[in-house]
Amino acid sequence: MPGATVQAVIDAAVAEFGPNFARVVESSRIWCNGEQAELADPVNEDDEVAVLPPVSGGN
Repeated sequence: MPGATVQAVIDAAVAEFGPNFARVVESSRIWCNGEQAELADPVNEDDEVAVLPPVSGGN
């Protein structure tokens, strides 16, 4: 999809997965191809965009 951005990918995912997913995205980090991404970053057809929600754990 020429001209696609990380934001466009996130918008498409929110449209598909709904408001609960949108709430998760608000507090998540977005990565593209293993590197932290900005919403305006371009995305190619073979790129992987990941939503990484905050996690807690430990002792």
